[in-house]
Order: sequence, then structure tokens, then C-alpha cells
Amino acid sequence: MPWCRFVRQPNCYSGDNSAMPLLFEIHPDNPQPRLLKQATALLDQGEVLAVPTDSSYALVCHLDDKAAVDKLRRIRGVDDKHHLTLLCRDLSELSTYAQVDNAQYRRLKAATPGAYTFILQATKEVPRRLSHPARKTIGLRVPDHKVLQELLALHNTPLLATTLIVPGETEPLNDADEIRERYRGRIAAIIDSGACRANHHRG
Repeated sequence: MPWCRFVRQPNCYSGDNSAMPLLFEIHPDNPQPRLLKQATALLDQGEVLAVPTDSSYALVCHLDDKAAVDKLRRIRGVDDKHHLTLLCRDLSELSTYAQVDNAQYRRLKAATPGAYTFILQATKEVPRRLSHPARKTIGLRVPDHKVLQELLALHNTPLLATTLIVPGETEPLNDADEIRERYRGRIAAIIDSGACRANHHRG
């Protein structure tokens, strides 16, 4: 499969409940900025996307878009007590959104980037509706995935994410074509850069 296509097929995503999500085929080692900019534009328009991480696919949306966050929760089938995760570019960005002391910082530095989500106290930079309603905590992660890192750089702010698990199932989805078929009319687009490395993360 070539790595230079932005696939538009008949009945592609248009916001109705039968539309097929767009498929961005991105080279895993040399991501095409033009395609990632189109994906970023969809996020800025309040859409939910499926993106690969270093563990499994995730649903992502804009951090500050309440309607998009509500839609993400509906698609995932979770309420406000389920920890969502902020995908950050690096520890510097992570520390803007979480209260991190020196000991925590050393542990974070040793474990990032990678397929680990850390539940930390949220700072005032995190909208209250995104943190756990009782504990005021939020999930944070610095992914080790080149395509996702490039998307985060273009987006220029963390993405809100949750592991792409179909409600009622236990394992994350890891195949772009299956996601495209099963989430017809529910998400705007999928970034396909090949299979994710492993399915061991939950969030």
C-alpha cells in the first residue's frame, strides 16, 4: 500500500450517520505534513478522529471543545468519572497541565516517552469538566509515536484522548479498515500509519 494517499471514497464523511470516515494514509517514518494539516483542520472544526499511538488506536479531539469532548465520551461509552488522557508532546508541556513534584518528575522522565498514562493532579490549565469530578485528576501521556508526535506539533496543544475500545468489548481496535467500517458516521477521519506496536494500554 502506498504511503502518499489521502483516501476519499464515495459516501465519505460529511457529518451524517451513514458517512464513511476519511482515511489518511501516513508514512510511519516520514509523515506527510500536508495530510496531517488536513487532520488538524478537522480537529479544529470540532471533529473526533481515530489515531494510532505506541500501544493501540485512540479517539482524540480538541481539548477546549466541549461539544467534541461530549461526543468523544458518547462514542467511547464513558461518563465524566472515566479518566480521559491528555496526549502531550513532552514533559515540559505535560507539567503545564499537571502538578508534578521533583520525585514525580524523575519518575516521569524515566518512563517517557512511552505507552504509559499517569494519573496526576490537574492544574488550572485543565478545564474542570475534563478532570475527575471528585479527585480533580487527569490522565497524561507522552506518546512514543512519530506520526502522533507530528500531529501534536501541528496542533500545538495537547489532544484529549481515550483508548478506542468498542463499548461492551475489552480489547482496543488496531486495524484502520475495521475502525473505518465500525465507526461509520461517528468519527470524521482515521490516521493509518500501519499497525500499532502492542495492545496493552487502557485509558
